[in-house]
Amino acid sequence: MQIAKEVRQILALARKVNASDIHIIAGMSPLLRINGEIVLADVPPLSRDDTRRMSYSLLNPQQIAVFERDWQICCSVFDDKFGRFRVSIYYQANNPEMALRPVTDRVATRNELRLPDTVEDLTRLTNGLILITGPTGSGKTTTMNYMIDLINSERRCKIITIEDPVEYVHTRKKAAIVQQELYTDVKSFASALVHVLRQDPDVICIGEMRDPDTTATALTAAETGHLVIATCHTANAFQTVERIASIFPDTQQPQIITQLANSLKAVIAQRLVSKVDKKGRVLATELLIVEPASKRHIREKEFHQLVSVIQTGRRMGMHTMDDSLYELYQMGEISLEAALNHAIYPKSLQERIHGDNGD
Repeated sequence: MQIAKEVRQILALARKVNASDIHIIAGMSPLLRINGEIVLADVPPLSRDDTRRMSYSLLNPQQIAVFERDWQICCSVFDDKFGRFRVSIYYQANNPEMALRPVTDRVATRNELRLPDTVEDLTRLTNGLILITGPTGSGKTTTMNYMIDLINSERRCKIITIEDPVEYVHTRKKAAIVQQELYTDVKSFASALVHVLRQDPDVICIGEMRDPDTTATALTAAETGHLVIATCHTANAFQTVERIASIFPDTQQPQIITQLANSLKAVIAQRLVSKVDKKGRVLATELLIVEPASKRHIREKEFHQLVSVIQTGRRMGMHTMDDSLYELYQMGEISLEAALNHAIYPKSLQERIHGDNGD
């Protein structure tokens, strides 16, 4: 596979300006996301032939077949000079275009990521399910890889990951690590997970719980002595639990809800919010630690009550997304507009802030 010269030039520019994402769209110059905002690169617009040639230069024959069958594909590419990039290729007006995300070759520390202290304790669990949730681009994969790296640094165990695609390549410290990539090493999350359970893992990391089969197998793995870490595309803790239950038919939901109540250990919800000075973004989080009250609410399908559990669980390190946004605003790190835009309950957060200001 020979990466097109134009792609390498854009990768070089993205690394130089520390862009978080690159967008290749026909009829436009490449777009770079810098500190959360999209800017046009100072290069000529790309033709349809340009975007097609550039997209196909990043795929091997098997990936091309998958792309032409499914009309979309996510994979990773590695360049000796510019490092690893995550690539999402899709069609627009019957022509391939793509989004690329540079991946760092270093796993950041918890303090650098601004993750809650409690996340370290979660990585030391030996069984159960930990879910990392948030919209696309909220740093879920970064958090998961931080947790993998910490386990790798502390425990002699076997970690198996199933990713779409592999972003960070972990080197062995104390743990044995097997990283499998969708469409390169495995055909689907669900089928791969079944085989992973036969490979004597201690820790299983799933890039995304996106379908009922993957979710059901992950719950079974978490119940049978494995620590399972997975990501989901949901906004907060109670929506995450609600969504997991809702993707199953009514006849299967009682079993799934019981498994979830028994195996779920924590939900970490997160968002990246632009800083007030526009020089980067800062992490806002929500943390649910599943304790007896949470288990009862899950079993009884009272998912909305999980918000109350978080609000009364601050001594355990729990906090809501709006608590995190409030704190970031009070510290002067984000604007009022940004806080309200990312809030789960913007009206309540606004009243809380105005109450403090005496308005």
